[in-house]
Amino acid sequence: MKPGKVELYIHEVLESKGSMLFSLIDPLDYDSLDVAVKTAKATSDGGADIVLIGGSTGAQGEILDEASKRIKEAIDVPLILFPGNIGTITRHTDAIYFMSLMNARNPYWMTQAQALSAPIVQAYSVEPLPIGYIVVYPGGTAGWIGDANFVPREKPKIAASLALAGEYLGNRFILTDTGSNPKLQNSGPIPKEMIAAVKKSISIPYIVGGGITDTADLRAAYAAGADIVQIGTAFETPAMAGKRAQAFSRIAREEGAKKLKG
Repeated sequence: MKPGKVELYIHEVLESKGSMLFSLIDPLDYDSLDVAVKTAKATSDGGADIVLIGGSTGAQGEILDEASKRIKEAIDVPLILFPGNIGTITRHTDAIYFMSLMNARNPYWMTQAQALSAPIVQAYSVEPLPIGYIVVYPGGTAGWIGDANFVPREKPKIAASLALAGEYLGNRFILTDTGSNPKLQNSGPIPKEMIAAVKKSISIPYIVGGGITDTADLRAAYAAGADIVQIGTAFETPAMAGKRAQAFSRIAREEGAKKLKG
């Protein structure tokens, strides 16, 4: 499978700017669809390079279709679906995270869901982005639904080995995720030692998600080796989404410039 428009766009931005910022919008986390759309637009206008829609329990059917259509019309960057299962797929996005959960206990999340959904993705003409997905403790809702064998936070070599296996299996991106807002569980985002180990082990773009809610954690993630950071919880307050996106985008550009120079 040749890279599509969205994948080429990601590589072009990484080559020119060094790093990227993704904004994750789950329509079910907002009081109304209008608020979700306004938040997505605010993050896009604030500097997010891509907007993701979806989540672990995520909207589906008419709700997901309508949210995707309206957000896509409102933003000037690609819209990518972050699916929670085979029922949370829509034709109204530019691309989809086509993920295999590398540390799932249940093979359904490794290959079966993918086999069931692949014909739908093809029929919808949505660009698949092959992603090796790794859930790190505490895992949040994503880990619970995916029945993940959580990577211990103090074991970066395990995450690095899973990431390398993901690349060898043909994935073109690696995503490590702690689940939504793990700070509530006194753990925090992906440890910088783990980010560094994963980045060192692979040659494909590396996405870091989960628990990054302030500029200090964001800068640390990029400095440790993240190519892309995806932000969800920190953008969930509509009144602050635009300002935070501007601040986070500025750090992404600063840290990206350092990578390009280095």
